Amino acid sequence: MISIFAPESSAGPKVRIWNRQLIGYAGYRQLDGSIVGDPLNVDFTQRVLKFGWRGPSQGRFDLLPIVIEVNDELRWFDLPNSLVQEVAIRHPTYDWFRELDLKWFVLPAVSGMRLEIGGVSFPAAPFSGWYVGSEIGARDLADANRYNALPEIAKRLGLDIHSDRSLWKDRALIELNVAVLWSFDQARVAVVDHHTVTRQFLIHEKRETQAGRCVYADWSWVVPPISSGTTPVFHRKFKNRVLRPNFFPQSEPWQSSGGGSCPHAH
Repeated sequence: MISIFAPESSAGPKVRIWNRQLIGYAGYRQLDGSIVGDPLNVDFTQRVLKFGWRGPSQGRFDLLPIVIEVNDELRWFDLPNSLVQEVAIRHPTYDWFRELDLKWFVLPAVSGMRLEIGGVSFPAAPFSGWYVGSEIGARDLADANRYNALPEIAKRLGLDIHSDRSLWKDRALIELNVAVLWSFDQARVAVVDHHTVTRQFLIHEKRETQAGRCVYADWSWVVPPISSGTTPVFHRKFKNRVLRPNFFPQSEPWQSSGGGSCPHAH
């Protein structure tokens, strides 16, 4: 689903959503430099704290408010937990997985990118879909600069985390991804695994070719961040062209906007 607000060139209201995604977890920088929560959102969290927002617990999974700028006026809106479905990450074999207290929200809704159609730019065009499991299990919860869950999982598995040759990261990564897919299935939430989604991409490419159209792709985006060589897209080459209509990154809103007025809570 997508909601498209007024274009940049419009005489109407200038709208910008400050959140990278509509749903996200706060990241709190501690005095010793460590981070509680999601390191990806530390800068954004620091800004909304200055607005007067306070996380419910300064915990690892505090939902961030939605910040909307309209004509240089900022407003922020708390996102009640009752409106956001989250999945607790459990494992079909290892009961201790529940002790890790991991979870993730089910709806990825990108809100910080700019949509361009026919030369017209739309700075606010949030869109949503569903997750590929590896986005959560191989990036959000696994990356060392995100939730960094792999060392603890490896320890629980009895692996030697002091030697890369034990492949502890690989083995922990697989179990984390098993847990994500299983947990989403148990919660009856849509999610696709990286093997299925890459086969689906090649089916799409075949249909487009039969219709006389070329499919362009960035190899680094269509190849998953886990077990890449086992997927059918790994050994393929794709022409990479930037087409329009398309979504594009844009500078952080606090770097480009004039929204310096005191935001209002709603």
